[in-house]
Amino acid sequence: MEEKLPLSAFIICLNEESYLGNCIEGLEQCAEIVIVDSGSEDGTAALVQSYIDKGWPIRFMYEPWRGYAGQKQFALEQCREPWCFNIDADERFDQPLKALLPSLLAAPDDVVGWKVARRPYLIGYGYTPEKVHERRNLRLIRNGRGRYDLGQKVHEGIIPDGKVGAARAGSLLHYRPLIIDEQILKENKYSTLKADQHFAEGRPPRPYKLLFGPPLYFCRLYLRNGLWRCGFPGLIEAMTGAVYAFLTAAKAYQRHALKAHPNVDDAPSR
Repeated sequence: MEEKLPLSAFIICLNEESYLGNCIEGLEQCAEIVIVDSGSEDGTAALVQSYIDKGWPIRFMYEPWRGYAGQKQFALEQCREPWCFNIDADERFDQPLKALLPSLLAAPDDVVGWKVARRPYLIGYGYTPEKVHERRNLRLIRNGRGRYDLGQKVHEGIIPDGKVGAARAGSLLHYRPLIIDEQILKENKYSTLKADQHFAEGRPPRPYKLLFGPPLYFCRLYLRNGLWRCGFPGLIEAMTGAVYAFLTAAKAYQRHALKAHPNVDDAPSR
């Protein structure tokens, strides 16, 4: 049996039977796997129990939905190992990241966390090459040295208490190949959460983002992140990102417009 790393992987899930098994299979190095379910109605619970029965070090628990940040904070607080890694049910470690983990965990005491890249699976292409990845996000944190910002409704991240490094090799593989019909629904949902968050925080509308936000978002994904290397699948991925940027800006603008000028049908009756 391979010696386990002092690492807790923590996962939040809801109806992830189709994806969660592959995620768990890639966590064989972890001394602990914390899975927090918010009420799955598919075979998620049975799937997890099958791994527990095989001896996997899984702690499976139910927690009512607290929002993305709140749910992940709860899961993080359940971790017992010195290091904690946030991974989604539709993600898994690639081999370079698995090989790098021991050295990341052996970081000097002043390093409290590590940012990790993520590579998506594109319909018609597969996983993007190593040079084509999303920006690195903080996923690996020392236990007790980071927390989630509970005010974030979407794209939540860990706030570290100290120095953070960037893993220069390896990445998370993101496997959730949604056809464009489903992807646009996801962008619509996430843009609503982001616009609601900005409105609740009292941020003023920024109409210029309606014009400049989408093309800048597209250029970041397509040019800087390198999706141009992936042909038309990469173009589609970048364009859906631009749609998200436009919807977020448009919804934020309309929320403020409705507050300042509520809809009134002022057309003459005759």
